[in-house]
Amino acid sequence: MILNCLKLIIFLLILFIKYSGHLSFDNKENYNQKYSTILKTFDYNSIKKQLRIAVYSLTISGGGRARMTALLINYLHKIKKFKLYLFTNFDRQNNEFIIPNDTTRVLVKNNLVKNIEKYKIDIIIYQRFCITEIKKLNRLQNTKVIFYLHSSIFTYIYSSINYFKKVYNEFKKSKYVVNIIPYENDYLFKRWGIRSFYLDNFVTYDYDSVVPSDLSEKIILMIGSANRKNKRFNLGIKAMKFIIKEVPDSQLNIISKSKPKILKELIYSLNLEENINFAPFTLSPSLYYKNASLHIFPTNYESFGLVLCETKIYGIPNILLGLNYVSIAKGGTIIIYDDKPETLAKEAIKILKNKRYRKILGKEARKSMKKFNNDILLLKWVQLILSVYKGDKYYELLRSNREKIADDEAINIINSQVKFLQMRLPNLRNITFNTFINLI
Repeated sequence: MILNCLKLIIFLLILFIKYSGHLSFDNKENYNQKYSTILKTFDYNSIKKQLRIAVYSLTISGGGRARMTALLINYLHKIKKFKLYLFTNFDRQNNEFIIPNDTTRVLVKNNLVKNIEKYKIDIIIYQRFCITEIKKLNRLQNTKVIFYLHSSIFTYIYSSINYFKKVYNEFKKSKYVVNIIPYENDYLFKRWGIRSFYLDNFVTYDYDSVVPSDLSEKIILMIGSANRKNKRFNLGIKAMKFIIKEVPDSQLNIISKSKPKILKELIYSLNLEENINFAPFTLSPSLYYKNASLHIFPTNYESFGLVLCETKIYGIPNILLGLNYVSIAKGGTIIIYDDKPETLAKEAIKILKNKRYRKILGKEARKSMKKFNNDILLLKWVQLILSVYKGDKYYELLRSNREKIADDEAINIINSQVKFLQMRLPNLRNITFNTFINLI
């Protein structure tokens, strides 16, 4: 069995080299033939049935997590050995991301475990942080559970440290955890005894099919749920007061389903109605990326950042406030380490006033996205699912075969984020590096 697993790893490496270019989302290539080879390599004959795989998400309408769920289902659907189920709490909604028509949709509401048993699910990919459900899932005997962690730990530290501790202590009891943040996976989770496996997210656009922005317009973007405080769109709005003094023809487009009254009032109080626009929400924001020259990302916390990923594929420079732990942050990105609108504005002005600098950052941003290949990531998901299906020793072998982030890099990231916690949360001003890494 171990020999078969080693063969699979070698085979995946060969495929990684062979298929280094992106394939489009709707590519007509015969996926079934390619992936059946993988299945055969991994003791194919022992898997005598179509595996029933459920992906659980509250909804597939709205934000980045919903979009990621739809991408995951679409790609796993290419594997004919998998029968896909969407477990969700909502019936079909407006503005849902598209998934294959033959995906079985199950409304679970408060009966997740009962539905897992009813549909005889082999593996469920669970993406929620409900401690009651996590405890029940950890007790399942006939279904393997992959806990897919989309949120940075800061999501829960900013909302409730006590709840964060409860959830992550429960993950210590879990057999299979997927994490998308390298320093958490390789440093913190290792210390905390969480048996996690690192994977990137699928990315939204095919790299080679995107024509990047020419960066000629002085258009700035902020994208996301404007009504969520952690997105901190108020900082971008306040920064515009300083930006227009140096770049009077600049325009800020806020792309959000919500248009909070408090932000509209802030725009009005700063006399910025001519320079800031709430753009109509769309499931295809590429309409806005084509003409933009800068993306401001002032959010408190993030895990991967699909919006960040999309703007970078379009060759748009980014400004982040912290978030040096996000795997996708490097390349064409300016990271600042305070929350002052003046600092944000200073960096934006440098970019908007200097087209050559803007082009350099844009080129770096786009180049950094070339390494993200959805088809290679699908191979890793197949490898993960088969390892989980076959048992713990295969999963452990899979976890051991990846280059890890260096401890000193992880420590630098933690130190910088501790400073942010001290600055942003008055009740955590006494937090230190040691108290942070020993939170659970």
